[in-house]
Amino acid sequence: RRWSPLNMLEEIARAEMEDKTRRSLETRLRTAKIGRFKLMADFDWNWPKKIDRDLIERALTLDFIPEGRNLIIIGANGLGKTMILKNIAHAAALAGYSVSCRTASDLISNLDCDSPALRRQKLKLYARPSLLCIDEVGYLSYDSNAADLLYEVVNSRYERKSILITTNRALKDWNLVFPN
Repeated sequence: RRWSPLNMLEEIARAEMEDKTRRSLETRLRTAKIGRFKLMADFDWNWPKKIDRDLIERALTLDFIPEGRNLIIIGANGLGKTMILKNIAHAAALAGYSVSCRTASDLISNLDCDSPALRRQKLKLYARPSLLCIDEVGYLSYDSNAADLLYEVVNSRYERKSILITTNRALKDWNLVFPN
């Protein structure tokens, strides 16, 4: 086709915007480190017997992220907490939010370093994403240092950025996981 210079520039700009959007999504998904997961369409809502489906579906709308609210998914092992976390994280990345997913032990191991300057730098990285997903809090017991590191991450995000946590422990039992 013979395009006018204006039509050609519009087409170039449209193609560039599409490519930029695609690359941005690829980057968000890569840096989120969500990993493989089953889609919520495959979730068996009949198992577990006691699940707040409305709450999970509301969380999938991502309305808690712009408000800086947090979400904790509590349940026994093998009920789909990680699957739900990964679906929410994936939906957030698709919606344009920056996301970071880590297990609690990976996050604590990453922050446990001798250099205070390096630790501050790593804490800033965990403070940046719109949504920080911390999987498996409470599966292992932690020493005081680990508890302090996790506190620093939560404190740096408090009422500003959202955190999504999965745990197999009721909140009243977290003193068994985190000393002091």
